Order: sequence, then C-alpha cells, then structure tokens
Amino acid sequence: MAGAGLIQIKRRIKSITNTKKITKAMGLVATSKLRKTRKQLSFNDKYFNSLKDLTESLISSIEEDDNSIYFKANNQGPALYILIASDTGLCGGFNGNIVNYFMSQSVNAENAEVMVVGQKGLSYLKRYNQSTLAEYVDIPDVPTVKEAKIIYEHAIRLYKEGSISEINVIYAEFISPVKQNMKKAKLLPMDKIEGKKANIIAEPNIEEVVEGTLDIYLKSYILNCMLNSKASEQSARMTAMDGATNNASDLLDALNTKYNRIRQTAITQEISEIVGGAEAQK
Repeated sequence: MAGAGLIQIKRRIKSITNTKKITKAMGLVATSKLRKTRKQLSFNDKYFNSLKDLTESLISSIEEDDNSIYFKANNQGPALYILIASDTGLCGGFNGNIVNYFMSQSVNAENAEVMVVGQKGLSYLKRYNQSTLAEYVDIPDVPTVKEAKIIYEHAIRLYKEGSISEINVIYAEFISPVKQNMKKAKLLPMDKIEGKKANIIAEPNIEEVVEGTLDIYLKSYILNCMLNSKASEQSARMTAMDGATNNASDLLDALNTKYNRIRQTAITQEISEIVGGAEAQK
C-alpha cells in the first residue's frame, strides 16, 4: 500500500516540477517584455505630453462659435467604447477587470458600440452578451502608430458620419509593476481648456491646422493608451506567474514532506518486521 502511495506522490511531484519550470520561464519572459514596453512607454509619454500641451493651447485659441465636429457634441448616436484588452491569457484578472470596468462606466452598455483590441477581451464580452462593432487582434508586444492609426481611422469615420455620439477608450493605466488603474479616456468631442490661450498664427488657416493637429494628437492618444495597456498586461502576467511559481514551490515542499514521512514509516515497519522475525527464531 505504501509503495502505491509513494508512486502516486512521485508522479505529482514530477508534474508540479514541470509546471513550475513553465511558470518560471513565462514569468521571466513577461519581465523581459515589460522592460521593453516600459522603455517605449517612457519615450512615448514625453512626446505625447508635449503634443498634448501644444494641442490644448491651440484649441483654446479657437473662437467660441467654432462649429468643428471635434468640439460640437452629437447626441443622436450611441457612444463608442474602444476596449483595450490582451490577445493572450495567464495574466491574472487583467482582462476581467477591464471588461468589468467597462460595464460599470457605460450607462447603457446594451446600446453602446464597442471596438475590442485583443482576443481575450472579445471572449469576456461574450459572457455579458455584448456585441462588438470591430475586433483588432494580434497586436504586437510593443504597439506602433500603425495599429493605432487603423483603430483611429475606423472610429473617426463613424464619428464624422454621425453614427456615434462620442469616442471613449477603456484601458489599464500603468503606474508601476505592482499598480495599474482602470481608466476611461474621452477622445471626442473635446472640451476647451481655459487659461491656455496663446497667440498663434496659422497658415494657410486655423481650421486646417487644427484638424491636422488633432488627427496626430488623437492617434498618439490611442497609441499611448495601447502602450499603457501592454505594460499593465505584462506586469499582471509577471505577477501571476510569480504567484503560480511560489504556489508550486509550496506544493512541492508539502509533497516532499509527505513522501518522506510515508517512506520513513514504511522503512520503520520493515525494520520492525525483520527484528520481530529474528527474535522469533531464537
């Protein structure tokens, strides 16, 4: 009986050891990807913040009676939400938190239009019977302006057609490897910032300059959100894999203790039987 129990425990130890190797390797890969994404995010933050200051100064200098679609609200269509999730799993509650935050932020999720970035976000939305307008998958570990441009052009086309009333982005803002905040960013329509007016001379005219600047700004905004989300995803995956590796170590310690205890009991029993047999022959 003891031999059968020892064989079963040894199989479990081998299985958990193999799992531990996998989770440890995945944790190291996530750490490496996080380092690369954080570096790119740091560069992008500097560019985006400079562009944001310039854009706010520019739009605050426009006359109040401006009828640009970028500032004039369209209340006829539903709101559009660009939901940035992940393409792969094993990242803890990252995708679930994103979708739950979306459901809490959208006043009427049934009538909202949703664009999903990431395969896992799509599967989570199906649990809420939430339909999607478009899905963007296979996003690289370090998103580029190419991916952001495709998403932006689809969204802005719907906005200009009047199919939607506003554009929002739901994403995970990266604060640190141990802290990420779920965030909703409203892209359009934009609000003018008071106190940032500047004397600006625009050529050929202010309308063309504003439209060109806002196109660049909004693409950069989406790219910045995607970089934040990727950094948060890798951070969540690194934490999840570290936790899984630690749990595997705890299980191995418990199984090794149990294995040694059963083995010691079997050895003691065998010694007792030998001693008893020897005594009986005297």
